Amino acid sequence: MEKKYWKSLKEVQRAEHLQADELPADHQAKSMIDILADDDNSKSSSRRDFLKWCGISFFSATVLSACENPVKKAIPYLNQPEELIPGKASWYASTYLRGNDYCPVLVKNRDGRPIKIEGNTLSSITKGGTSARVQASVLSLYDTGARYKQAMRNGEGLLWEEADADVVKKLGEITAQGGRMALVTPTLLSPVTRALIDEFKAAHPSLELVTWDAVSYAGIRKAHEQLFGQPIIPDYRFDNAELIVGFGCDFLGTWLSPVEFARRYAKKRRVSRDKPEMSQHIQFEGMLSLTGANADERVPVKPSEELKILISLYNKLAGLAGQSPAMEVSPAYDVDALAGQLMEHRGRALVVSGSPQKEVQMLVAAINQLSGAYGNTIDTSTPLMTGMSDDDAFETLLSDMSQGKVGAVMFYQTNPVYQYPDTEGIVNAIKNTGLSLSFATTRDETAEVCQYILPDHHYLESWGDAEFKAGHYSLMQPLIHPLFKTRQFQDSLLTWLGREADFHSYLKNWWQKNLLPQQNVYPDPTNFWVKTLQAGVLEVPARGMANLLPNPGALGDIMAALREQIQGADLEYVTYPSLSMGDGHDANNPWLQELPDPVTSVCWDNFSAVSPATAASLGLVEGDMIRINDKVEVPVLIQPGLAAGTLAIALGYGRTQGGISADGRGGNAFLLSPKRSFHGLVSSWTKVGSGHLFARTQTHFSMEGRAIVRESTLDKYKNDPAAGNELREYHLKHHNTLYPDPEFPGHHWALMVDLNACTGCSTCVVACQSENNTPVIGKDEVRRRRIMHWMRIDRYYTGDADNPGVVFQPLMCQHCDHAPCENVCPVAATTHSQEGINQITYNRCVGTKYCINNCPYKVRRFNWYEYATKEQFNTHTSTDLGRMVLNPDVTVRERGVVEKCSFCVQRIQEAKLKAKMERRTLKDGEVMPACVQACPSSALVFGDLNDPESKVSQLIKDSRNYHLLEELHTLPSVGYLTKIRNPRS
Repeated sequence: MEKKYWKSLKEVQRAEHLQADELPADHQAKSMIDILADDDNSKSSSRRDFLKWCGISFFSATVLSACENPVKKAIPYLNQPEELIPGKASWYASTYLRGNDYCPVLVKNRDGRPIKIEGNTLSSITKGGTSARVQASVLSLYDTGARYKQAMRNGEGLLWEEADADVVKKLGEITAQGGRMALVTPTLLSPVTRALIDEFKAAHPSLELVTWDAVSYAGIRKAHEQLFGQPIIPDYRFDNAELIVGFGCDFLGTWLSPVEFARRYAKKRRVSRDKPEMSQHIQFEGMLSLTGANADERVPVKPSEELKILISLYNKLAGLAGQSPAMEVSPAYDVDALAGQLMEHRGRALVVSGSPQKEVQMLVAAINQLSGAYGNTIDTSTPLMTGMSDDDAFETLLSDMSQGKVGAVMFYQTNPVYQYPDTEGIVNAIKNTGLSLSFATTRDETAEVCQYILPDHHYLESWGDAEFKAGHYSLMQPLIHPLFKTRQFQDSLLTWLGREADFHSYLKNWWQKNLLPQQNVYPDPTNFWVKTLQAGVLEVPARGMANLLPNPGALGDIMAALREQIQGADLEYVTYPSLSMGDGHDANNPWLQELPDPVTSVCWDNFSAVSPATAASLGLVEGDMIRINDKVEVPVLIQPGLAAGTLAIALGYGRTQGGISADGRGGNAFLLSPKRSFHGLVSSWTKVGSGHLFARTQTHFSMEGRAIVRESTLDKYKNDPAAGNELREYHLKHHNTLYPDPEFPGHHWALMVDLNACTGCSTCVVACQSENNTPVIGKDEVRRRRIMHWMRIDRYYTGDADNPGVVFQPLMCQHCDHAPCENVCPVAATTHSQEGINQITYNRCVGTKYCINNCPYKVRRFNWYEYATKEQFNTHTSTDLGRMVLNPDVTVRERGVVEKCSFCVQRIQEAKLKAKMERRTLKDGEVMPACVQACPSSALVFGDLNDPESKVSQLIKDSRNYHLLEELHTLPSVGYLTKIRNPRS
């Protein structure tokens, strides 16, 4: 039987009104008038006016052609550096660092402006991969609406000298009186910052450093300390695992080190004739996560049921090992077969859990110890330096602040007023503290409550370093002079200590003193600093951990806590960091707000996702507004694949002081978890409204239900490498054309997508937007099916709506050699290049949209308005500063023009010119479009089909390769490798 794929529940239910969630027609008309109502557009034009303006245009073109345009902007340099060539980009190594989010990066700097972020291939952690938030971080540099522009006291601006005098005086008084001070930070991955804080504590002995993460991994660290005596977070080697079992753990999306884990995971998921083996992935979870969508087998269960299954699994393994069970439970899932698999794959299996609870992580660690994971799929020699959060210390601090026992509190890169469950309590605690100050870079709820706001630099304006894993260091360096009157947090501490040296000097001296002796490549201190700064990363011998010896009685101490946690209810909730918003810090970034969630395809909103069965039992329909536990109001989204009786709500939304793109977007799910477990029982819910409208993109670009996705199983693939791809040979044999076959004597560019390696993370979507100046259009325009992304991630379901299989498919212009769009354009604006690229001449396009209608892949976009300059569309480029992020190598399109993927032709031309100047041919892999370069799992491969040695020309011969809609014989230059699954027999 042919496998059926569907995009939404409406397709499955064959609803009469597939597009029932579209905007009413009158709403569109009203919005047009609001947006375009200006003097020019409100006046009618006669034939006389038309001829008059034609005459003026002719006069301007002939008489004034020799006149120079006036200079509107000052030149960026008074004394231009000799090494700088105008119009040529420079690349600098740096580090993206935000709490537990980490990525070594290369920053493209054009005429003094950072405009693009890429991964640093020299990093052994990320190997050049990035995430959506890393790619979008360059935009936040130019956020004029949210960034603090100067020091402030009680809402009034003041000079830094005045702020320093106030703070030094007050801190001195508190220290002299023996008063308490506290500095609240997230986990500090910077060893130099930690050293500086230690010096500051020496000058102020009563200062307490309190580490608090909004999304904490401290449970893993504490679990290993209690079970093995080592407070570490080990390194999880998904590339060594043949069997992966996940429990509510989105390790491909947001958990611990997702960029690194995606690369490792994809390495074991690739198959070929030479390597016909792949890992097997089983996932237990309440929500449908990105990781669960990639699993071979997925079991939807409530959060409380996850724990029961874990306990039962431990009991079974302990029994096989001759040990005592933990406690008796009766899960709904029989773990006997799974336990047998773990023992069969002993030393080659890996179990992970996303729970922040120490007790749950102790169970997981014990299971991994019994299955031989430590030393094989779990590496303790290079532990992660994240997860230092201490919730108990933070709770104690808040209690003491509320009682007036704390003289000063400082917040660095933390926003607990938004992220802590008791907002009112923490606000009162801050107000009861004698001195409160925040070093926030951008507007946030905590800073707005503090007396002093002493804004920190953006990371692209800062010096710094990081140690994400033991022995793995990276550097951060400024790419631009500070845009506003801000000052780096570390420089503030140095100033208050009375130091004359800046943090750059402090950082350099610390590295030369502490890290220079640990390496033997560069003996000279100056050369060591310069070379390391150029590379951006440094690895020194790690501080290896001794063999972990379990404490047999440790699990017995947590039984009471486990009994409390397995208590379930008819309705439970789970909250999770979203792929785009994370903990909410980036909520004012419109690139991330407009990035469709890869699973739900919703943007600009969060929601309470429920399964169809649960919605029916509760009497809810999509768009109903509900209030959960009397704390959070969110709309209902009916989502296939969720466990029955489970609500799933994304964190990072519901901001009130984040900026124009952040405020009022969804509900604050942080308020739901008083114990910060991020799951719990729904004690009450109330319907408070209805009719909420989502911006949901999945059904926008339909290809009429044809065979878009092709897949098979590993067993079938081993017997027949063309399994699942039988149609390809038929289409090649029986579909011909009257057109002659195209010839490309030079290059013939092509792109291959491995559906087994693509995780659907959407990094490529943001990378494309950043590279190609794709505009932001806002929620209302997205709802009108006008999203402008050149690249999209299509998500297809197959099977039962209660627990469907999921396939992700990146889709961009297919650059067809027989392109249907080209022969319908009346002005020849769409043509085919001599290198196989389907291209648009923007100045020639008159906006008939015939090409859009004739494109079977629905990948062409139309500029209905001046999206790039209208503030109504939440766009960043409506301000002079925001336009600094634009790539000058790519035209900013005007209203009435069609646009689409160009294979990043500007990068192709740049590489060709470089090769020509060096008198050589292009090397395979030298040209990488933005999507290819950003992909953390290397799922996309680009190259020249005319080069028989290129990787892309080898992949196109693979028996798994197919093209979309081959029956149309459009001869696309984009190919896909069939999806191979490895289900249990």
